[in-house]
Amino acid sequence: MQVEEVKHHIVNWLSDYIKKSGTKGFVIGVSGGIDSAVTSTLGALTNLPLLCVEMPIQQDISQVTRAKNHIAFLKDNYINVSSIETNLTPIFESFTDAIPKRTDDNLALANTRARLRMTTLYYHAQINNYLVLGTGNKIEDFGIGFFTKYGDGGVDLSPIADLTKSEVFELGKHLNIINDILIAPPTDGLWGDERTDEDQIGASYPELEWAMNIVKKGVFDITQFNTRQQEVFQIYTRLNTINQHKMQAIPVCIIPNKIK
Repeated sequence: MQVEEVKHHIVNWLSDYIKKSGTKGFVIGVSGGIDSAVTSTLGALTNLPLLCVEMPIQQDISQVTRAKNHIAFLKDNYINVSSIETNLTPIFESFTDAIPKRTDDNLALANTRARLRMTTLYYHAQINNYLVLGTGNKIEDFGIGFFTKYGDGGVDLSPIADLTKSEVFELGKHLNIINDILIAPPTDGLWGDERTDEDQIGASYPELEWAMNIVKKGVFDITQFNTRQQEVFQIYTRLNTINQHKMQAIPVCIIPNKIK
């Protein structure tokens, strides 16, 4: 990948979009992970106003530290960057107190965290006339649907959605993202512990990129895969299938003209 050219392409794309939209800048949630670090840095490079929002919800301290350090890095290097912290833990706890208690609602509550963050970002976007920057990469957004519908999937722009996770890391090194983020195992930060994306998915991003490429080619013989490749391929295809509702447009019931 020609990282310098890719960097300029995305920065120019963001700048052009702002001019056409009539908005003033960007808002982004900074999580302490590589995707938000790279995306926020690209936003900063536009020289347009960029508001970084930190939104801890019963967060693991290492994630909070990485987010704060990255925001400090941006503010030290780009005068157009500002930041705000919104502690969503009390709101989340109030929500959990108000709903019926269940033993099987962990995933639903994890998704609730993402949706609270989305709501917060759009609040800041509206009062500032900014656009919300998405942080999803190609594997998450178009491969396995590893995002929360109307949570981190609720954005205005997706600057890195055509880059695989490996390419995001490559671009991150080129952008001098702090080392703590570059070496941290990817995590969605929605569980209040240290579980990684790989823990949840059952496969690493390089493995998922391999499977995505196999599907893209369209001609393959699964019997020729080794045991681990078969496992990864099954994980990829299962998640790609069950999460199509996230990756496709909302179905609309079209009423025939003759009955309208």
